[in-house]
Amino acid sequence: MAVEDKGRKAASPALRGRHEFPIRVYYEDTDLAGIVYYANYLKFIERGRSEFIRALGVDQVALKADHGIVFAVRRVEADYLRPAKFDDELTVTTELAAETGARIVMEQAVMRDGETLFSATVTIVCLNEAGGPQRLPADIRAKLAPKLH
Repeated sequence: MAVEDKGRKAASPALRGRHEFPIRVYYEDTDLAGIVYYANYLKFIERGRSEFIRALGVDQVALKADHGIVFAVRRVEADYLRPAKFDDELTVTTELAAETGARIVMEQAVMRDGETLFSATVTIVCLNEAGGPQRLPADIRAKLAPKLH
């Protein structure tokens, strides 16, 4: 719950450190051996990024409606370190690594009991309705800025 302090809201959990998002591995996430199918890690980190952005107070639907801006993945560097299995309880961590006018870089990991199973560096770009690069509005950059300082 946000607390008012001199007219400003207290920092959300995402602003105080890495964002964590819990996920359980369902049967549909696995292959015949009961191991998480490799492409599903990308789905897991997508959910983590979406929740991270939401925790920062950024409404992506409003961003598109008000400014015509959407986020798109430009690049993913991924390392598959250990397998996750059916019924595992996982945590997706997300941290902001860098931000420029139209680009956001995030470090993400999928963890089980503190052990990193998967890690990725994800570059997100901001696009306008025509699919071209678009700078983030100042109010959105301000929500990201405290994470980098």
